Amino acid sequence: MFSMATKVTLLTKNSGKLKAAKSVFEPYSIVLEATDFEFPEIQADSSLEIAKHTAISAAKALNKPVIREDHSLFLNALGAPGPYMNFFEKRISAEDLLKILSSFKDRTGYFEIATVYAEPSGFTKELVMRVNMYIKDTVVKDGEGWSGIMCLEGETRAFSEYPDEERLSVWNKNYQEIATFLSSRISRIQCRYL
Repeated sequence: MFSMATKVTLLTKNSGKLKAAKSVFEPYSIVLEATDFEFPEIQADSSLEIAKHTAISAAKALNKPVIREDHSLFLNALGAPGPYMNFFEKRISAEDLLKILSSFKDRTGYFEIATVYAEPSGFTKELVMRVNMYIKDTVVKDGEGWSGIMCLEGETRAFSEYPDEERLSVWNKNYQEIATFLSSRISRIQCRYL
């Protein structure tokens, strides 16, 4: 059964991600809060599997609705790193990644962004979005990890050249769909009681 969610917990420690997500949920009168509680993250081949497992576990443990986002990066030439992006990015510098890719013509890839809304009952709403990107030939501006060489398809700026809010807004499409979905469900339930 649906528990009229007007307050949802976003599973993140990233204050920028929380700020960006809040900007999506606030117009719907849905309060978004974060938790820094650590939930186990499984190793899996897709971001959806990871996000779904964590969201369901957290919703049951916290006994409240939660949202978990996970993203993977797939470089077409390598077929990797996939959901292991964080592991690779911590160990391979932007310069070293450019060396690895220097023997490949294809520098394109995509982000797979999975977002899962879960309720304590086990109900889930799952979304997966693909964002095409490519790797620049040189590091344009120092940034965290690979952000100085990653560009969105059709863009010339690297992620590190974006203002924080603009960069984070790229990931908000799934949050927008969840906010619309929740708002619709809340409206239908409220109409029944009028």
